[in-house]
Amino acid sequence: MKKKILYVEDDPNLAFATKDNLEAYDYEVVHASDGAKALVIIEKEHFDICVLDVMLPKMDGFTLAENIRKSDKQVPILFLTARALQEDKIKGFELGADDYVTKPFSIQELMLRIEVILRRNNSGKPTSVQPKTNTVGKYNFDFTKLTLAINDSLQTLTFREAEVLKYLSERPDQVIRRDELLKAIWGDDDYFMGRSLDVFISRLRKYLSADPAIRIDNVHGVGFRMTF
Repeated sequence: MKKKILYVEDDPNLAFATKDNLEAYDYEVVHASDGAKALVIIEKEHFDICVLDVMLPKMDGFTLAENIRKSDKQVPILFLTARALQEDKIKGFELGADDYVTKPFSIQELMLRIEVILRRNNSGKPTSVQPKTNTVGKYNFDFTKLTLAINDSLQTLTFREAEVLKYLSERPDQVIRRDELLKAIWGDDDYFMGRSLDVFISRLRKYLSADPAIRIDNVHGVGFRMTF
C-alpha cells in the first residue's frame, strides 16, 4: 500500500514539481495550498507523514502543526522553510516536529528525510511478541500507544518523545553519549538536532516529575544518565 503524504505548500510551481516527484517515487500525495485547507483535510483523512511549509497563508506551518498535534500525537511532521533561523528550528521541534529541511532543497534530500522518518516510525512500533508496557519508576510506559501513565494521570507522547524515553529507560544508570542518542533517534548529530534533543529531555523531565526517584541527569560534556 502506498504511503500517504499531506504536502502543504503555497508556491504553485514548487508544489507542482515536488508533488510530481514524490508521486514518481510511488507516494500518494495530497496537496493543500494553505494551512486552513490542510487542517480541514487532515481532520477527514489519515496520513503517514505531513510535510509542511512554515510560511503559509491563512495559517502558518507552526500553528498548523500545533493543531495537528492536538488530535494526533503520532503522525510524523517534517517542516520545509526558507528561513534557517535557529529559533525557527527549535520552535518546530518543540511543537513535535520530526525533521526540518531548509529551502532550497533537492528532491533527493527530501526523499531521504521522508524515507528515514517513515522507516524509523515503522520499525519503532513493537511487534506482537513484545510487551506493550514497561515500568519506568512508578509510571507505566506504553510505547505502542505513546502513553505515560501514573495513578489517574495519562500523558500522551509524540513519537519522538517516546523514542527518547524508550532509549534512555532501556539503559538505566548508563551514561548515554549525546552523539549516540542523536544518531539513534534522528540519524544525525548536528547542532540543531542537539538543541532539539535538549527540548525533548526537558519535556520528559516534566512528564516524569510525579516520581521524584526518576532522574535524567546531564553528564557535562558527555550526555545523559537516567536513573529510577
